[in-house]
Amino acid sequence: MSNQTSGFLAGAHPVMAIGSALLVLGFVIFTIVDPQYAASVYDGAKSYIASELSWYYIGLMNGFLLLSLYLVFSRFGSIRLGADSDRPEFSLFAWFSMLFGAGIGIGILFYSIAEPITHFQANPFLDPALSMSPEAATIAMRLTVMHWGIHGWALYAVLGLSLAYFSYRKGLPLAIRSSLYPIFGERIYGPIGFIADLLAVIGTVFGIATSLGLGAQQMNAGLNYLMGMEIAISNQMILIAVISVVATISVLSGVNLGIRILSVFNMRLTLLILLMFLIFGPTSYQLSSLFNNSIDYIINVPAMGIWVDPDKTSQWQGWWTIFYWGWWIAWSPFVAVFIARISRGRTLREFVLGVLLAPTGLALLWITLFGSTGMYIELFGDGGVVEAVNKDTTTALFKTIDLMNLGPWLTTIMASICTIMLVTYFVTSADSATLVICTLIAMGEPEPAPRLRIFWGLAVGAVAAVLLYAGGLKALQTASIVAALPFSFVLIMAAYGLFKSLHAEPVFRKPETITQE
Repeated sequence: MSNQTSGFLAGAHPVMAIGSALLVLGFVIFTIVDPQYAASVYDGAKSYIASELSWYYIGLMNGFLLLSLYLVFSRFGSIRLGADSDRPEFSLFAWFSMLFGAGIGIGILFYSIAEPITHFQANPFLDPALSMSPEAATIAMRLTVMHWGIHGWALYAVLGLSLAYFSYRKGLPLAIRSSLYPIFGERIYGPIGFIADLLAVIGTVFGIATSLGLGAQQMNAGLNYLMGMEIAISNQMILIAVISVVATISVLSGVNLGIRILSVFNMRLTLLILLMFLIFGPTSYQLSSLFNNSIDYIINVPAMGIWVDPDKTSQWQGWWTIFYWGWWIAWSPFVAVFIARISRGRTLREFVLGVLLAPTGLALLWITLFGSTGMYIELFGDGGVVEAVNKDTTTALFKTIDLMNLGPWLTTIMASICTIMLVTYFVTSADSATLVICTLIAMGEPEPAPRLRIFWGLAVGAVAAVLLYAGGLKALQTASIVAALPFSFVLIMAAYGLFKSLHAEPVFRKPETITQE
């Protein structure tokens, strides 16, 4: 069968294009026809995974963390992702900006206050008698940073490195199937490759839909705070529709224009709002929290990261850690393909260190400045953040800004900046994901056809809207956890393929072996 078709599917492989579209369309129809039944099916699948497969998700994430650390200190670090003469296409600041914008920007805006405040009240590591105490604040921040820290980025680093290595070093397509070449050889161009790439497309669609759904909910809360827009599913679906159109326009302009420019703009806005939180918030408490959180993370997270809740009736680990690990796994093909796309010319060690440390460090800073502000208000101020989080998670950020008592003008400015960030992070997440989906469907083509970008830009928004319609946050969380399971097996094979190929690099083989050949 020809890899190219005419008409609407021009530039795409028909199996990938039609297969992925039918799968997503089937999900949308199934959910819309009977949203209550669909929600019960999704919830049942999530409950099974959370209760029976927690050990698998936790083991997988820790395994990838160990593999990434090994790569940093291994003899392979000097290998360049491309020809030995290649050099990076983007500056470090632009590269870091795109890494973070594509990876977790929109989600961390949603959870940076709401999550630590939730753990502040109760979690399995906290004595109930110490709820909402300074000790509870320390544990709450530890858990939040763990969920947004190095574990997820280790997953992205290994898969992204595999894709960049096989594409730029070995001349294979920039697609998930290429990471399986050392195992299956030329068979990756047959059914095995199609299955791997289709799983990647589905995982990407559900992973990004989760982020877009969260972003739309919080954007609605921001507009409610600024302009009185009613917080309602209908308004959130309208926001998704509008922003999806903007994201589609952005992805049509390509990586060097829309995505890069918006990512750099996002990073500058992020640094600005972090600086404002630091200056106008409880600065001394924030700085001491930053130091304590950093040390606490290094000391305690290794043990906490391998903990599996022995109580199968408890829902905490399923709603938090397993949700996050599922979200990262489902999102990994999108982030991995995207960071591989922007990382040609970097060395293996530079790639892994950059992907591990830069986003994790910024996440630690962000969560600390935002989260510790909410903690300070509860511990030493008049309170109100806990009440806001318990009433409506989406309002946590804007309620915290309001409770900082900065005066109407400064409060409005900070709330406006956060709302703008929600829009721009929404756009960069959506356009990056759309580009990745189209790249996979076009068999690794770095500049897929515009009509494919338009279709998938709108399709991703449609899935996010349908998930909100089916059950809001609960449905979004469920989609990520379930979508992650089938793709996790591809991840394991990709990691094996990468290490098998690295060990076959001639420069690292024994001299006598090379001489004999």
